[in-house]
Amino acid sequence: MFYAIWLQIRVVAALTLRETRMTFGTSHSGYFWAIFQPIFSVTFLMTLFYLIGRQSPFGQSLALYFATAVLTLELYNKLSASLMRAFTSNKSLLSYPMIKEPDTLLARLCLIGCTFVVINVVFYTGLYAMGLGQIPAHPERVIFAFLTTCLLGFGVGSVNAILYQKNKAWQHIEKIFARPLFFLSGVFYIPSSMPPEAVAIIKWNPILHVVEWNREGFYSNYRSDVLNIAYPLGLGAALVIVALFAERITRKQRV
Repeated sequence: MFYAIWLQIRVVAALTLRETRMTFGTSHSGYFWAIFQPIFSVTFLMTLFYLIGRQSPFGQSLALYFATAVLTLELYNKLSASLMRAFTSNKSLLSYPMIKEPDTLLARLCLIGCTFVVINVVFYTGLYAMGLGQIPAHPERVIFAFLTTCLLGFGVGSVNAILYQKNKAWQHIEKIFARPLFFLSGVFYIPSSMPPEAVAIIKWNPILHVVEWNREGFYSNYRSDVLNIAYPLGLGAALVIVALFAERITRKQRV
């Protein structure tokens, strides 16, 4: 049993290294750009809001408030979109008996998760150095929010991989559902201050709950009336179970 577990760990590690080379190439500039591209995107949006005189909805730093939502949303979007093509892009490797479809999903999860750990450390350290950020008041909440985002992105991405393999048109349908998330995840506003009618709609977005959890970790006096920790955790776990079950029962059809 332990040998089988160790073998799968080695398989996932090897696939992660392969994914790294395929994604970033052999040069350091590829990985550098992957890390700083989300940072440049967030910085551009923050600069735009500063120029139009927009104040932070909470706290003194618009940059920090903005980043707690945008980087969380970027992590989720990257996982859900990248895992969608994990089966098709690794189809040639699936002929090896020791490599299974879930291994390709785990490899991409490891790569993207580690990349965003670096992105978050670099970005928030930069904000702190410039006086625009602060040390998280509750670091454990920030860590749990990050891990929950990974779980949720992994669950949605795994389901996307199953559906995309069945029908390539799913990639276009998935984008329709993903686009509104930027406006429904509390990026520019405090969700708890919204009208009850609006809260009744946006609270169904699991990313919003992770964003609120992340903000409660950074700010000592931030209290969210919308946050329900069990919702994104339960939904993420349920999607992972559904995806792995669906992958298992349809495996013979793909051989």
